Amino acid sequence: MTSETRKGASRHFVLAAGGTGGHLIPAFALAAELDARGHHVALITDERGANIPGKPDFLTAHVLPAGRFGKNPLRWIGGLRAVLEGRDMALRLFESFEPAAVIGFGGYPALPALLAATGSGVPSVVHEQNAVLGRVNRLLAGRVDAIATSYPQVQRLKPKFKDKVHLVGNPVREEVLALRDQDFPPFTEEGLLRVLVTGGSQGASVLSDVVPDGLAMLPPALRNRLQVTQQCRPEDLERVRERYANHDIPAELGTYFEDMHERLADAHLFIGRAGASTIAELTAVGRPAILVPLPIATDDHQAANTGEIVKAGGARMIRQDKFTPKELAKQIQALAKNPSSLGNAAHGAWNCGRPKAAKDLADLVESMGGIDLMDVIKVGETAPRAAATATKPQTATRESGEDVAA
Repeated sequence: MTSETRKGASRHFVLAAGGTGGHLIPAFALAAELDARGHHVALITDERGANIPGKPDFLTAHVLPAGRFGKNPLRWIGGLRAVLEGRDMALRLFESFEPAAVIGFGGYPALPALLAATGSGVPSVVHEQNAVLGRVNRLLAGRVDAIATSYPQVQRLKPKFKDKVHLVGNPVREEVLALRDQDFPPFTEEGLLRVLVTGGSQGASVLSDVVPDGLAMLPPALRNRLQVTQQCRPEDLERVRERYANHDIPAELGTYFEDMHERLADAHLFIGRAGASTIAELTAVGRPAILVPLPIATDDHQAANTGEIVKAGGARMIRQDKFTPKELAKQIQALAKNPSSLGNAAHGAWNCGRPKAAKDLADLVESMGGIDLMDVIKVGETAPRAAATATKPQTATRESGEDVAA
C-alpha cells in the first residue's frame, strides 16, 4: 500500500487496551503506524494502562471504567455495572470522534469500547498477542469483523471463525525492530557469553532463586566466560548480588533497565518468562532463549507461546516445577556447547519473527475503514511468510568477546 494510496484518506481510529504492557505495547506500535499514515488515533484504557510508559505523545488517552470478573460471583454485578458505564461513555466518545474502526487488544479494559462498537455498527477488530485466545477476545470473537493473531495456531479459537482470522504477528517497539538486521553478537570459544535474565515488568523470584546457582554449575570453560545482566524484584536484589559474588560470576543487577533493547542487542542468550511481548522481541531480533512459562498464566498461555520458537530450535522451554539449577545448566550447555550451535539457535528464533506485524495490522485496520486489504496474511492461505524464507546474514566469529556493560 503506497503513500499515494493513503494521501487524503485520513480517518479516525480508536484503540482499546489496558491493564498490562503486553496489551499496550502492540497498541502503541499500531498507533505509531496509523499516525505515520496520516490518521487520527485515540486510546481507550483504564487507570493502570494510562500510566504505562511508552505511550506516543500524539496519542490521547481516555480512561473509562472497566469492570473485572474474578472467580467470586459476588463481584460480577459490580463488574458488569462498570462495563456498561464504560460502554455508554465510549458511545458518547464515538459521537464526536466518529471512528472508522475500533481495535481491541484484549483484557477487560478493551471490553466496553468493543461492546460499544459492535452494538452501534462501528467496524471492529481484535488483536490476540498470545497463542491462546484470551477471555475477552473469546467473548467478542463472534461479534467483531476481524481477528488478528500473532501465531499460526491459536488455541481456544473456534474453527467457525476461521474466515475472519488474519495472521499478522505481534508488533514490537521500533527500537527493538531496528535490531533485526544486525548480526548476532560474535561468540567464540574464548569470548564472553553474555546472558540476559528478566522476569517481565515485575521480575520473577524463581529466576533469582535458580539462575545464579545454575550458571555456577556450568563447566569452567563456560562459567569463566559469563557476563550476566539480571532484572530482579527489589526484595531479591541483595541476596542475588551476594550469590553471584560467592560464585565469582560478574553480574549487573537492577530492578528495571530503561535500555533493555540495547542489552538484548548484546545478549547471546536470554533466560526468562514467555510473555507474548518477550517472545515477539526475541524473534524480531533473533536471540536464543531458555523460557520458563508463568505457571499461573490464564489458560497456560505462556507455555503455548513457546511452541513455535521451540519447534524452530530457537529456544528451550522448562516448566517451573522442573526449573532447577541442574536442569538450567544442562539446557545452557546444549545451546552453547559451541559457537555454531548458539548461532543456529539464534537463526531459528529470527526465522519466527514477523517484522511487518505493525504494518500488516494497520493494513487490516485500514481495510475496515474503506481501503482494500492488501498484504495481510490469512490463516490457511499458502503464501509463505517472508521471515520464514529469508536468510539472516551471520557475522564471522572474532578472536574474543568485548566486555561491554550489559
